[in-house]
Amino acid sequence: MDVIRIILAILLPPVGVFLQVGFGMHFWINILLTILGYIPGIIHAIWVIVKYD
Repeated sequence: MDVIRIILAILLPPVGVFLQVGFGMHFWINILLTILGYIPGIIHAIWVIVKYD
C-alpha cells in the first residue's frame, strides 16, 4: 500500500498525505507547500508517508 501512496504523493502530494494521516496538520502543511512549490510538497508528502508507516 505504501507504494501506491508514494506514487500518489509524486503525482498529487496532498492526496498521498491525506491517505496516510487524514485531514490533520500535515495535510494542510502539504497543501501550503504544494501551492508554494510542487517539489517541497512532494518531499513533505514522502516524508510523512515514510514517517507514519
